[in-house]
Amino acid sequence: MSDPVQHEVFMRLALEEATKALQRAEVPVGAVLVRGEEVVGSGFNQPIQAVDPTAHAEIVALRAGARALGNYRLTGTRLYVTLEPCLMCVGALLNARVSTLIYGAPEPKWGSVRSLLDIDSLATNHHVEVVAGILEAECRRIVVDFFKIRREQG
Repeated sequence: MSDPVQHEVFMRLALEEATKALQRAEVPVGAVLVRGEEVVGSGFNQPIQAVDPTAHAEIVALRAGARALGNYRLTGTRLYVTLEPCLMCVGALLNARVSTLIYGAPEPKWGSVRSLLDIDSLATNHHVEVVAGILEAECRRIVVDFFKIRREQG
């Protein structure tokens, strides 16, 4: 689906998830997994709270989606994420066979879709359609503000 209006609707839901992370003093990243027009999984960053280094928003949403659909293969789904996924999360979405990744803001330090590496160059048997820059300013702002406040707090 390449409907920009629908992308914005679902990215706003991902931003709501990012706000949940922010409220828990976690890096504010949110994700929603969609099949058709239905959200089948959602998540926000929670590695500190969950005491789990893999509890990134994308992983939490993929796990919820797999449970909801009763299958670890998530073909035909779209993953909306507020921030460009890291290498771990890219590996998970490739293994899950997510069809489309839609993300808001690039992540120059950890992003493994376009920033540090190009997902299209990975020698895998599954390729993901990528849409970047949906609500980019809003997705960037929540993360920038979070780290600005943390620096000020010491």
